[in-house]
Amino acid sequence: MLIPAENLPYFEKMIYLPMVIIVLEKNRLAFENGEFKLSRPYLDITDKVIKLVQAELKVTKQYMREHNLRILKGANDQTTTTYTFFHGGYESDRRYLNVRLRNRTEELLEMYLNMT
Repeated sequence: MLIPAENLPYFEKMIYLPMVIIVLEKNRLAFENGEFKLSRPYLDITDKVIKLVQAELKVTKQYMREHNLRILKGANDQTTTTYTFFHGGYESDRRYLNVRLRNRTEELLEMYLNMT
C-alpha cells in the first residue's frame, strides 16, 4: 500500500529534524569550547534554532501519534540508510542515499538559520 501523500512529509520530518538537532547540538559545543572571540551570539542563535526545530518536531510527533504512524530506522551501509514506515496496518521500506540525507539536512539547517 502506498503512503498517503499527506503523511509523507511527516515521515520525512521524523528523519530529518532529529538530524538537524544533532548537528546544531554538536555545533553548539564547538562554539562553546572553541576559540571564538565572541561566542555568545553564536550560542544564542544556535539555541533559538534548536528550540524552533524542537517545536516543529513536537508537532510532527503529535501528528504521527494521532494518525497512528511510526517510523523505524533500519540498516545503514556506506551508501544508504533504510527506514520502515508504518501506516494503516502496513509497512513500507524506503532506502535513502546517505549523501541525500546529508544534503537535505544541510538545506534544512540553512532554512532554519534564516528563520531566526
